Amino acid sequence: MISAPFLIDTHAHIYGHEFRDDFDAMLQRADDAGVGHIVVVGADMESSIAACELAGRHDNMSCVVGVHPHDAGRVTEGCYDVIRSLALKNPTVRAIGEIGLDFYRDRSPRDDQERVFRRFIGLARELSLPVVIHDRDAHQRVMAILREEKAGEVGGVLHCFSGDLAMARECVEMGFYLSVPGTVTFPNNEALREVVRGVKIEHLLLETDAPYLSPVPHRGKRNEPAYVRLTAEKVAQVKGLSLEDVARITTLNARRLFGLGVEQSASIAYRIRNSLYLNITNRCSNHCSFCAKFDDFTVKGHLLQLEHEPDAAEVLAAVREHAGYDEVVFCGYGEPLIRLHLVKEVAAALKGEEMKIRINTDGQANLVHGRNILPELAGIVDTVSVSLNAADAATYGRLCNTPFGEQGFQAVCDFLTLAKAHIPTVVASAVTVPGLDVGAVRDLALSLGVAFREREYEEVG
Repeated sequence: MISAPFLIDTHAHIYGHEFRDDFDAMLQRADDAGVGHIVVVGADMESSIAACELAGRHDNMSCVVGVHPHDAGRVTEGCYDVIRSLALKNPTVRAIGEIGLDFYRDRSPRDDQERVFRRFIGLARELSLPVVIHDRDAHQRVMAILREEKAGEVGGVLHCFSGDLAMARECVEMGFYLSVPGTVTFPNNEALREVVRGVKIEHLLLETDAPYLSPVPHRGKRNEPAYVRLTAEKVAQVKGLSLEDVARITTLNARRLFGLGVEQSASIAYRIRNSLYLNITNRCSNHCSFCAKFDDFTVKGHLLQLEHEPDAAEVLAAVREHAGYDEVVFCGYGEPLIRLHLVKEVAAALKGEEMKIRINTDGQANLVHGRNILPELAGIVDTVSVSLNAADAATYGRLCNTPFGEQGFQAVCDFLTLAKAHIPTVVASAVTVPGLDVGAVRDLALSLGVAFREREYEEVG
């Protein structure tokens, strides 16, 4: 865990009187907490202008302009012109919002709310800007309007997401992010934690909605951007990730959504939780249908698209840049045992330093190399985790698209069986792809005499 992760508060209203007396101190607290960027969100004409002015004065701020549904009844044609002008004239404007529906307060007639919501989605599409959606007690209508107005063409975020897991997955399918506020820390908000557990973190953002919705232990007091770290810590706990992981991934998500610039270099050694992963090739034996890697070279916020395959010296140098991890794992974009010689050289060097070594593999190395390679890993590898993924050859072929035909599945089973004689810990894994009989895969693994681990389908990649 790092002391000051780079976090982005993607939704804050910090232009109001609530921050007048300690604005500079509030920004310093945010900086001390690792909040490197704040997205300031307008809610009406005045606050949208204020958000633009504030973002124009601070390099670490961007802004969003729009009209909250509470004020929909007062929106005139001139309001759309003002928001359009703000967006065109201010390079700090990154989205249209917050806009949407609020059927809880109903401070504007619902017909007016829906009319204004549709017009602002149209403006966002005209300007090619994403939308920031307010949705309170209006889930069905919000989703219907987003579909009808083709909001998915520009994408966006449902801020302070309050729907259930089914709605969350529908939003993700439409191309929207879900923003997690401090309410995720509330003891009685298990529904939001269920959403956080059930949705890939690659689809989540973090926010404060300052000055509202302060997280525990500040609940009931003024919220501020520094507290987004408390939300990140709770998300990390719920997802079983480190704070550093959550910061890295959600920051990348926010940069992509708001066009804040994404500059990454390919990672050879990259950290997830307390493990250091080694990315040594982009080649892969299989082309698994469930593998998110084939949609995006970014895995858990790390870019794994190698410019070249590193040699042993480069890999070891990359390892030396990190400290404080529990194990080294050969697992990157591709299949590590394709580069068997390099794995052996690096693993032997690291094992000499008493590091724990694990290999995540598709289990087809013996077919690739035309011999049993497992004796060559004895003494330098502590654990091998093999992607079994099926209980029969037909299912394996359908899910994993192996180039080895019917031999592929049997080779995986044989690899698991042979590995027990050479490697202390052998694990078979299966991704819980919808429709897969995971119990049958578990039974097969146990019949082969190895441990079994389920890998959640939502968490692939």
